Order: sequence, then C-alpha cells, then structure tokens
Amino acid sequence: MDKNTSISERISGIVEKISEGYDNSYIGMKLSVRKCLEYLQIGMFPTFVGKHFSTCHDCSRSSNCGQNSEKERRTMAFESAAVELCNALSCITDKDEAMEITGRLIDRIPDVQAILKTDIQAAWEGDPAAKSIDEIILAYPAFTAISIFRIAHELYEMDVPIVPRMMTEYAHEITGIDINPGARIGSYFFIDHGTGVVIGETTVIGAHVKIYQNVTLGARSFAKTPDGSLVKGIKRHPNIGNNVVIYAGATILGGDTTIGDNCIIGGNVWLTSSVPPGKKVTQLFGNKHRPV
Repeated sequence: MDKNTSISERISGIVEKISEGYDNSYIGMKLSVRKCLEYLQIGMFPTFVGKHFSTCHDCSRSSNCGQNSEKERRTMAFESAAVELCNALSCITDKDEAMEITGRLIDRIPDVQAILKTDIQAAWEGDPAAKSIDEIILAYPAFTAISIFRIAHELYEMDVPIVPRMMTEYAHEITGIDINPGARIGSYFFIDHGTGVVIGETTVIGAHVKIYQNVTLGARSFAKTPDGSLVKGIKRHPNIGNNVVIYAGATILGGDTTIGDNCIIGGNVWLTSSVPPGKKVTQLFGNKHRPV
C-alpha cells in the first residue's frame, strides 16, 4: 500500500482480502454451545448450580428467577438451553432438523441426570477429601468435564457433527480433562484430580471405574491407506472393565488392549497388551506387563 494510505483504509483493505470465501455462518456458534451447556447443567442441578440463576430467554420472568421454585428454575434453564442449542445447530443444518435434534436431546436429559448422580456418588465414596455433594458439583473439575461429556455423548450418538466435539473441547479448555464425546463410559465414573487425563474416541469404560490425573487411554498407532491417509472409523483405543482403578500417569494404548474387571493399574505404567481380570500391574518389561 501507498505510505500515505490511512490506517483505516489499510484495515479495510485487509479485511476485504481475508474475508474472501469466509463462511460467517459459524459466528456465535461457540458462545451458543457454551451457554447451552451452562443452562443444561443448571436444569439438571438447580439447587446447587442454579440457585442464583437470574437470566433466561423469557426476560419478563428473569428478574424474579431467584425467587422461583426449583421446577420453575429447571423449566427456564431447559427453555434457554433449547434456544441456544437450536441457534448452534442452525449453523450446520436447517431449522427443522435443529429443532428435532434439540427435542431428542431434551428427551434424554432424565437419563443423563440419572447417570450423573451415580458419578457424583462415585466421587463422594472415592474421595475422602469430599466434604459434601454440593462441593463435588460446584468445585470438582472432573464433575464438570464428565457432565459435559455425558451431554455431548448423546449428540455424538445422534451423529450430530461438530457440536459434540465443541462441547468436550470446551470442557478440556476449562478443566484440563480431554474426553472425546465418542467414548463409552459406564456409571459410577470418577476422575480424581483430573488434570491431563485423555480418553480417546473409541475407548470403552465399564462401571465403577476410578482414574487419576495424567492417565492416557489412547491409540497405539494409526493405520493408513495405500495413499498415506489415515484410516478412520476403526477401534483405536482400549477397553477398561468394571471396578478398575488406574493410578496417576498410567498410559494404556491400543484398540485390542483390554483391562479386565477388578484390575489395578499402577502409576506410570505403560501398557500395550491386555491384562486378565483381577490383576495388579505395577511394572512393565518389554511389551509384557508384570501382574502382582
């Protein structure tokens, strides 16, 4: 540009250049996704999370939300969540489909809440530092990450694109816990501390499983097609049985790796092979575990 061109003119020219071919349909989508999650969490646990819920899409009622009954707070929260989810989905599909998906998710909320209550119970029973159920819901990053995962997983199962991953990556951003929405996780799931936990898309986890910080349930390798591109849609991540404890820093890799029921996996263990039920693994030699 000419040196006499003003800053405003330069900015205008740059914006015009970088906006070519830009799809602006996604503007506001991220904010809608995050608001939807907040409202859904409030709707499921209003006594703890939504006691001071003071904004909703029905502005005529918002000023009195703090004095409303639990049922009213739930209703307002779910109505707000539905609006935000429809807004987000409308960026990737038509309005009718967005409303249909939103309705299906709302229908699943009682089941999501029911399994989250088991996760809360697992935290209460599994952490001697927990002073109350309120504390688990309000202060535990693991509960935040798991609750967002449980919601996102429902949308993943509906084959909704983009939005489920946006939800769990938001949880990753605010908690340091990375759970892909495609993972299948049973009831009474507890992550203690949580920072650095990674759970891959095709991971399957049974009931009553407890894991600690920096645990990775990942892929051992990535299969490729003859042209060098990655093969998608195959089992890449491990299976974890029921009543398993995985201590801090453990890494378990591979779609054909299965950890049997009632196993204990020690800290910093690196596993790429299966472990029979009832074993305690504390060391590795080569590609074989040493059960104790």
